[in-house]
Order: sequence, then structure tokens, then C-alpha cells
Amino acid sequence: MSGVNQLQAMGTAERRKEARTVIASSYLGSTIEYYDFLLYATAAAVVFPKVFFSGMDDWVGVVAAYGTFAAGYVARPLGGIIFGHFGDKLGRKNMLIISMLMMGIASTLIGLVPDASVAGPWGAVLLVILRVFQGIAVGGEWGGAALMALEHSESGKRGFAASFVNAGAPTGAVLGTLAMGAFSALPNDQFLSWGWRVPFLLSFLLLGVGMFVRLKVSESPIFKAALEQEKAERAKADLEASRRGLTSKRDIPLLQVLRRPKRLIFTMLAGAAGFALQVVLATFSVTFAVSKGADRQGVLYAFAAASALSIVFVILGGKLSDKLGRRPVMIGGLVLFIIYLVPMFQLLSSNNIMLIFVAFAIGLMIHSTLFGPLAAFVSEQFGTTSRYTGASLGYQLATLLGAGFTPGIVAQIFKDSGQDTASVVTYLAIMSVVSIVFILLTREPKNNDLLTVKS
Repeated sequence: MSGVNQLQAMGTAERRKEARTVIASSYLGSTIEYYDFLLYATAAAVVFPKVFFSGMDDWVGVVAAYGTFAAGYVARPLGGIIFGHFGDKLGRKNMLIISMLMMGIASTLIGLVPDASVAGPWGAVLLVILRVFQGIAVGGEWGGAALMALEHSESGKRGFAASFVNAGAPTGAVLGTLAMGAFSALPNDQFLSWGWRVPFLLSFLLLGVGMFVRLKVSESPIFKAALEQEKAERAKADLEASRRGLTSKRDIPLLQVLRRPKRLIFTMLAGAAGFALQVVLATFSVTFAVSKGADRQGVLYAFAAASALSIVFVILGGKLSDKLGRRPVMIGGLVLFIIYLVPMFQLLSSNNIMLIFVAFAIGLMIHSTLFGPLAAFVSEQFGTTSRYTGASLGYQLATLLGAGFTPGIVAQIFKDSGQDTASVVTYLAIMSVVSIVFILLTREPKNNDLLTVKS
């Protein structure tokens, strides 16, 4: 059945059932992908400085480990371009399967990388290479998962549906942090020699579960409908060109997006601060709390518990944006976070696990009001036949700008300022203000027509 006919033939109840299946699949797939991707963040905070960058000053080792972490974010836009191109040409589903396979294999291999005592600097080199593959995979995963949820959902519920994809990030963070936290209970020498590797090796089992679910999901009917419309328009253009003795041009999705670069630039800058705040909570804040004397395992469990709590708020943020609009909810979240930055670091430095949990919980709940609507906000800016490319590239450039280098920059600022958190607060506040400005400059997309073929 064609995409247009499928959309017309499916009753409301049938479409809702299909939408629920796709949303569940997108959530599960996103959870597995982010388990792998954010597990690396936890390891970069508590393991890699000692395993791959031993012999350095503590904070120099942290900066170096965060440098390998950044490699994944540098690669994410490349993954968005590659998977986006083929996702817009061949379909969303196949690209999601390939991206998950790539992520699972890369993450499993990270668990097998020899440490500095065995491989010297080559261990860090292998780590960076595998991190790049992780970045390419998650760069392709997010766009496909978000669009599958978005394009299967009803108008007026798209923010809610797409928020489940972003809810996969804190869910993956919970699983990854719990796994790493459990093994951090081992004696320190055992944890650093082999314990940290087990959570990465478990990725192979999660890969099997994810592939089983992904293979059962149907392709987006909106994409099918748009593809048929584009083919009909192209056939008409080819006929007209042949009458004139010319050859009609084939539109490349990336070129469709780059013809209107303002959308790409604005969405990138609008989302950047959200990722900066997210990654600071997952990396620097953990390292900072431990450096103030808090128990490493306790801090990891506090972050995991707060992340679990935030899952609900990510979904509520998406649902709220269906009623109020994406922009008001996102701006509100950023303003609240700027206000909260100073008390957050005070709580993190308390050396009290309960107060550290409160710091993470409030931070992640505020962040969720921004993160929940973000998937729909970015995806709705682009036309159907370039949406995978445009949404993936805009989102991944935002992650690169906001999250890729932020842990290293923040750690360096903190070190150079004599370990003064005021410098970190200032940096994050400025990033937040920049994103607020560009959210205001970007059109409200919640009522956009998803059946629009062109950007």
C-alpha cells in the first residue's frame, strides 16, 4: 500500500496503536544508544583519567579524558549527514537498524581497549577511533528515531511523541551510571583494571534486544507519501526537461537544507545551551562532587536516581509544548537554569550525598523542560524529504557546539581560575542567554504541516 493510501486507509484507533508501537520502539532504541554513548561520559569522569592518562596532574588528566569524549560529538554531525542523506532517500527504518548495529559494536570494543600500561598511547588512540564511530552512530540514530515518532503521531501530540526519544537519554544515563556504579564498588585496583569494562561489554546483549524490536517497526507513512509525491513531481519535471532537450536536476537533501542556512544555524544555536547544561551535569558535576570528598559510588548513584526522576519531566516538557508552544517552554527552562547555577554548585560541594542528589534532581528537572520539546522543535523546521538530514544536522551541530567541547572547556576554566566555580557559572549563563536569543529568533513550529515535501 502506498504512503498516501496508507495514511487514508488507517483508522484513528489503528493509527494510534501504530504510533504507540513506534514511540515505544524509538524510546527503547534511543535508551540503548544513549546507554552506550553516555556510559562513555561516566567513564571519562571517573575512569579514563587514571587508566589512559595516568601520571598526569589530576585535572590535566580529566581535561585529556574529556578530549576523547569530545571526539564523539565532533563525529555526530557527520553521522547526521550520512544517515540523514540515506534516510531521506531510502527510509528511516533501515538507517536506524544500521546505526544501532554500529553503536553496539563500537561500545563493546571500547570494553576491550588495552590500558596505558599495556598499549601506551595507542590505547587512547583506539579509544578516540571507537568514540568517533559512536558519534557517527548516535548522529544517525537520533534523527531517525525522532522522525519515526514524530511522523507517526497525530497533530497536536507531536511534542509529546518526540519527547520519548529524548527521554531515552536520561534513561540510558540511568542504566549506564547504575552499571558503572555497581562495578565501582570493587576494590579500586580491580575496578580500574577490569571492572569498568563490563558495562561496555554488556552493550552486546542490549544490541540484540534493540535489533529485535527495531526489525518489527514499520516505515513512516508520511515519508512514504512525501516520497511518492516527490517522484511524481520529478517524473513531470523529467518529461518537461526531455521535451526541451535538457536533463532535470536531482535534489540532494543536504543541498535542500543548505539553501536555507538560517534555519540550520538558528536551530543549532537555539539548542546548544541545553546540551552544554546536560553534559556538565553528566561529567564535570560528577568529577567536581567527587573532588570535594564525596564518595564516588554515592555520587554516581545520586546522578542515576536524579536522571530516573527526570525521565518523566522530559515527557511532561514535550506534552506542555504541545499546549503552550515549543519556544515558551524552552526559554522558561533556560531562565530557570541560569538562576539555579550558583546554588547547584553549592549543593554539589557539600560532601553530602543527599544534597548532591537534590542538586542533580533539580538541575535535571529544570533541564527537562528544555530537553523535552527539543526533538519536535528541531524536526518541525524542515520539509519531509530533507527532514532527516536537516533535523539530524541541526541537532548534532547543537550537540557539538554545546556539549562536545564543554566538559574540557569547563574543566580548563575551573583549573585556570584556581578552582573557582564562578567562572563556570558565567560561561554556562552566557551560553544559555545566546540560546534564548536564537529561540526567540526562530519561528514557532508546533503547527507546521509535516506533509510539506520541501523545506
